[in-house]
Amino acid sequence: MPRKTIAHIDTSALRHNYRLACRLASPARAMAVIKADGYGHGIREVARALADEAPKFAVACIEEALAIREAGFEHPVVLLQGMHSKEDVATCARKGFEAVVHSDYQLDWLEQASEVPALWLKVNTGMNRLGFAPAVLNEVMGRLENHALAQKMVGFVTHFACADDATSGFTDQQTRLFAESVVAWPLLAKSAGNSAAHFLPAQPLFDWSRPGIMLYGASPMLEKTGPELGLKPVMTLEAPLTAVRTLKAGESVGYGCSWLAERETRMGIVAIGYGDGYPRHAGTDTPAWVAGNRIRLIGRVSMDMLAVDLTNAPEARPGDPVELWGQHVSVDEVARHAGTIAYELLTGITVRVPRLYLENGLTG
Repeated sequence: MPRKTIAHIDTSALRHNYRLACRLASPARAMAVIKADGYGHGIREVARALADEAPKFAVACIEEALAIREAGFEHPVVLLQGMHSKEDVATCARKGFEAVVHSDYQLDWLEQASEVPALWLKVNTGMNRLGFAPAVLNEVMGRLENHALAQKMVGFVTHFACADDATSGFTDQQTRLFAESVVAWPLLAKSAGNSAAHFLPAQPLFDWSRPGIMLYGASPMLEKTGPELGLKPVMTLEAPLTAVRTLKAGESVGYGCSWLAERETRMGIVAIGYGDGYPRHAGTDTPAWVAGNRIRLIGRVSMDMLAVDLTNAPEARPGDPVELWGQHVSVDEVARHAGTIAYELLTGITVRVPRLYLENGLTG
C-alpha cells in the first residue's frame, strides 16, 4: 500500500481565485496562466477546472500549449515566450495558438512562413528580459505591415518587474511607458498585468490581465499571504506521521545534530522530504499542522522525511495526516521560512507525490 503523502487539489478554490482575479481586473478580461504544469497542480486538470470560466489560457512554451490541446480544450492559448524554432510557426497557426514575438529572429521566421498564427508583440518597458524597445516599435510594425503580417496582430504585451512591491514607483513608470509606446495602434489589445498588479490600487490592467500565482492561492505581494488577499489555497500538501517518540533533554534529531532538545520533547517523524519537493532549507520553526494544532519542524529536512515538535499536539499519533501547507498553514509562510517563494514550492512538488483532485472537499 502506498504511503499517504498526497497533494490535495481543490478545484473549487481554483475557480474562486480566478473569479477574484476577474473582479479585480474588470473591465479588463483575465487570461488564466497555467504554465509550469499549472504551477505544479497539473496543467490538464487546471485547464479542465477553468474551461468554463477562462476565455483564454497562457503558457510559457509550445509543449504546454500542446498539452492543453491533447486534453481536448480548444481555447486560445498565448505562448508567452513565443516560438522557439522555425517549425513552431506552422504548429502555432494550425493549433490556434497566439505567439508572443519578442525578437528579430522570430520576425524572420514569420516573414518566411506560409502559415502565420495570431501574434502579440512584446514591449520591453524595463524588465529587460524579452521584448522590443519602445524606440523600435514603429520599425517592427512597419516590417509586419510590409509582409502582410500586421493583420495577424492581436496586441501588445509587457511585463512588470516590481509589481509585488506596492511601494515601488517602477510599475507606474513601466505602465506610462507601455501606454505611450503603443498609443499609435489604439485598435490593438494591450496586456500588462501579472498577479501582483491586480492588487495595486488604481493600477491600469488595460484589455487583458494575466493572473498566475494568485490562481493557486499563493500571494504575489511582498509581506502578504494568500488568505490575507482573499485567496483560497488550492494545494494542501499532507504526509503521515510515521513515528512518535520522546527525546530527552540534550538529545538531537536528524543529520548534523543541528537541533538539540532543551527539555524532554515529544517529537514525530513525517513521511515527506526534499525528494518529494518539500524545501530542504525549511528548518527549525517552520510551521506545520496536525490533529487540530499548529506545530513546528525541528532539525534538518531529509530526502524522505522530516521531524516535528509535537509539544502543541499531544493527541497526535502515528498515521495522523500532517499538513505541510494548505488550509491551516499558508504556503507563503513555509516559503518565507525556507528563504524562497511560493512559486518554487508549488512547482517543485515531484512526481512521487500523487495529486488528488477535489471539488468542494469531495473527490473529483
